[in-house]
Amino acid sequence: MALDQETLNQLLDTVSRFVRERLVPLEDKVAEDDAIPDEIRGEMRALGLFGMSIPEEYGGLGLTMEEEVRLAFELGRTSPAFRSMIGTNNGIGSQGLVIDGTDEQKRRYLPKIASGEIIACFALTEPDAGSDAASLRTSARRDGDSYVLNGTKRYITNAPEASLFTVFARTDPANPGAGGVSAILVEGGTPGLSLGRNDRKMGQRGAHTCDVMFEDCRVPATAIIGGVEGQGFKTAMKVLDRGRLHISAVSVGIAERLIRDSLAYALERKQFGKSIAEFQLVQAMLADSRTEAYAARCMVLDAARRRDAGENVGTEAGCCKLFATEMVGRVADRAVQIHGGAGYIADYGIERFYRDVRLFRIYEGTSQIQQLVIARNMIREARS
Repeated sequence: MALDQETLNQLLDTVSRFVRERLVPLEDKVAEDDAIPDEIRGEMRALGLFGMSIPEEYGGLGLTMEEEVRLAFELGRTSPAFRSMIGTNNGIGSQGLVIDGTDEQKRRYLPKIASGEIIACFALTEPDAGSDAASLRTSARRDGDSYVLNGTKRYITNAPEASLFTVFARTDPANPGAGGVSAILVEGGTPGLSLGRNDRKMGQRGAHTCDVMFEDCRVPATAIIGGVEGQGFKTAMKVLDRGRLHISAVSVGIAERLIRDSLAYALERKQFGKSIAEFQLVQAMLADSRTEAYAARCMVLDAARRRDAGENVGTEAGCCKLFATEMVGRVADRAVQIHGGAGYIADYGIERFYRDVRLFRIYEGTSQIQQLVIARNMIREARS
């Protein structure tokens, strides 16, 4: 349900102030400690940020897609580790339940996900199944009133903190394609579920990923999302459309933060007797970054409004994910260049963002997968 404009503006102002006053000052500490302070998690819970995309009837804010991306613009203006902490609860960790879950599943889990009591995650990727998600090998064998899971998931965001895993596993071994895959809810602490060590990543310290292993992990048959086998891949694709718009919006927010910092530095830094902002080649980098960020912002808002209107935005979500994540990589590169030597030194934080944003072009569908999705949809539409 859409908020009235005054309420939405108040929410955006509150989150913007929270980002400026609480999160930005902690960026260096989070990078140093590879951890987000517990008090920040509590403050995010109090603001309702763990449940911004979850319907109000289950304790969430029930934001529309447009409202969510506007909030993501604000959250993007700081280290992406903060957004990642709440990201899976609002996106891939909860939306499978919101979209396709049974009433009982929704009542059992969504209120705790919305409050932040449960950290949810999305276990799809495997050592040999990433972009080709339909080829996954993790199995879920039916045994009476249970499923028995075996297999390994890789690079699972928030898995080290998660207490609910949406696991995509093959329930029909005779069907090697997408139709043999189901989505199954596995609670943390279930016997047979174990975690690998935290991954050492290029960037995004404070946001954790690890392997998730299943060895004869038994869950009740009622744990299958929607109560129907073979719908898991469809559920995953529905979830990823929303997630791609969210990541696109975060990319816009980070780009706008980098542009602001680059402009401030260019106005302050002097060479040859004047600020480097006076030099046309520096101006060109600033102008290119501003133009691309503005284009991405417009794309994301347009696609979000179309989704809220009930349109199928698979193509538009792919366009946004492709353009916005590639855009923020270019903006980060220019930010390093504008800062010169300072951009390469950790004290200024620019190199950290340069490393952090590199992931956006990989997860929730690589840039190359977005190109395939967009082109295949174009061809399908042309032939219909």
